[in-house]
Amino acid sequence: MIAVKSRSELELMKKAGEITATALKLVEEAIKPGVTTGELNQIAEEYVLSLGAVPLFKGVECPVSGGLDFPGTLCVSVNEEIIHGIPGLRQLKDGDIISVDMGVSYEGFCGDAARTFPVGTVSEEALRLIQVTRQCFFEGMKAAVKGNRIVDISRAVQQHAQKNGFSVVREYVGHGIGRELWEAPQIPNYVTLQRGPRLEPGMTLAIEPMINQGVYDIRILNDKWTVVTADGKLSAHYENTIAVTEDEPFILTKLRGEVF
Repeated sequence: MIAVKSRSELELMKKAGEITATALKLVEEAIKPGVTTGELNQIAEEYVLSLGAVPLFKGVECPVSGGLDFPGTLCVSVNEEIIHGIPGLRQLKDGDIISVDMGVSYEGFCGDAARTFPVGTVSEEALRLIQVTRQCFFEGMKAAVKGNRIVDISRAVQQHAQKNGFSVVREYVGHGIGRELWEAPQIPNYVTLQRGPRLEPGMTLAIEPMINQGVYDIRILNDKWTVVTADGKLSAHYENTIAVTEDEPFILTKLRGEVF
């Protein structure tokens, strides 16, 4: 069952979303060659905890048998890493791209967002991948309107990615969000045989395109968390938590006063 949020619940989700967006902005400002992924994680964690919020990724049980619980506040994925990269001692280099994903709970409600950033000077193709992935989110959001179905979001994301020569990850999808980080429904970034439920005002969704430069196939590293492209080519990730309304969808994970 998909939870429909009240106006007061949406206001709490906006607070959680603003914390999430602000933490990601602080991380973005710290990204440069030589900084470690662990240092970026510390910046986000200290900010979130200072506001009495809870980092939702930290301690999540590994989905692969035998893996350790996730140790970071952030998932930090570099270059060919798609998602679930573990923050640590890795130093960023000029020309890298870095995907940062984060979930936060505040006063019982969740925010979830991801961004991919360039490190220093990156190639034109890497920058195009980042830009197309970001636009894939906005194309999907345009379809997240009252009366549409989940498949309309999926189709919009897939069409934009493939039109630009990129591929869409199949194994991982967007999701509903609210009191829990992962709620119904699942939101694939590609068209499946399932149309999904009709969208109603008050539904809150995390739309998150994961777009690859090469093939869409993936593999999981020995740490049992980090997901990488099967061909070693670049991947980018962009996500926001949104609310379906009577009119246009509304982004909940944004800075106060931010206009996209």
